[in-house]
Amino acid sequence: MRQRLISILLAAALIIPAAAQGRLDEITATPGKAGGVYYAYPVIESHNTPAPAGYEPFYISHYGRHGSRYLISDNDYTAPAKVLRRAKEHGALTPLGLDVLNRLDSVYTEARGRGGELSPLGYRQHRAIARRMHDAFPQVFAKGAKVDAASTTVMRCAHSMWAFTEGLKEKAPWLEIPRESSERNMYYLNYHSPESGPLTSHDGPYYQTWRKYKAERTNADRLMASLFSDPTYVTEWIDPEQLMWQLYWVTVGQQNIESTLDFTDLFTPRELYDLWTVFNFEFFGRNSSYAPAGGAFVKNASNLVRHIVEQADSCIARGSHGATLRFGHDGNIVPLAALLGLKGCSTDITDPAKLPEGWADFEVSPMAANIQIVFFRNKKGDIIAKLMLNEHETSIPVETDIFPFYRWSDLRQYLLNISN
Repeated sequence: MRQRLISILLAAALIIPAAAQGRLDEITATPGKAGGVYYAYPVIESHNTPAPAGYEPFYISHYGRHGSRYLISDNDYTAPAKVLRRAKEHGALTPLGLDVLNRLDSVYTEARGRGGELSPLGYRQHRAIARRMHDAFPQVFAKGAKVDAASTTVMRCAHSMWAFTEGLKEKAPWLEIPRESSERNMYYLNYHSPESGPLTSHDGPYYQTWRKYKAERTNADRLMASLFSDPTYVTEWIDPEQLMWQLYWVTVGQQNIESTLDFTDLFTPRELYDLWTVFNFEFFGRNSSYAPAGGAFVKNASNLVRHIVEQADSCIARGSHGATLRFGHDGNIVPLAALLGLKGCSTDITDPAKLPEGWADFEVSPMAANIQIVFFRNKKGDIIAKLMLNEHETSIPVETDIFPFYRWSDLRQYLLNISN
């Protein structure tokens, strides 16, 4: 125990680099960000620069992550409650421990049987994004628009699609939107190459670095002392690190469901930050531009980029207007953002402690994250486009003299190059 306490004090004394300190300040101010990809969608308005004179929007190519959801399984709620309930039977809980057990039981009344499903907040998020999309670009959805929607076969994605299209139809009731959730679209909506699969396992290049970093940053003694009144009971019956992570998942997941109960009081801001950096690195190392993976995860989005080009070409050839709406997961939108080269969505940093300086999962893929490519044309038939991440204009490494817009001829060639 003494050695563990020394380790904790040494860890707390580490100097945090300035950029990382900024992330710590962010999480202190907004604890929900400690959830990383569990961060509930923070956007309430779309930011749009007026198009150059003479250009009007006519087509939107979209990819959206499902909205806020419950934790993946009932066990995520019941497992920590079981640990605390057994301690209660042995008289080993503090008043805070008893209170946390009561909170867990209360949350479970809402979450029971809903593991992994879209929450009411997730529905509202997609409905609102769709309504803002319409309001920002009403010409795209004028009468005669061709709008198609497809989701992965996972129900939370299909429900997100239905919420989104419902939001559009509230604004443009004339729209007829075919919606599909089938295996035929999985090759581009949710593709994972045979090469990338093994890289996410315990033999993957990220794993040993992540495992060591997780051990360094999971300091559970203070939390255990706050929950349990008997240190001997903790030593004999509790896995402190496991319980800390179980309570972390419940804590960061609360922002996505209807329960108003809060668990952030269990953690200090630094503890939340440390746990987030562990999760941030794990997600990056399994899904994005982690250099030792050799680009395997990023390349998983190649089919999707080619689909984006194909559907845009089809709309342009028809001389029509409309949108292609796609719905999937964080493990799809994160590689897509990296492959597209969206600002802040990829980095060559491999040190988990330094990764927050260049990449933060809650910025790339909060719940209901979305990438939109909005196309504009003038009467001469010249076409330009802009890219938006979570309804904010962003940049890619393509030269342009009309930022945030890019000439479609340049953007199209860039997309074809990166998807080959």
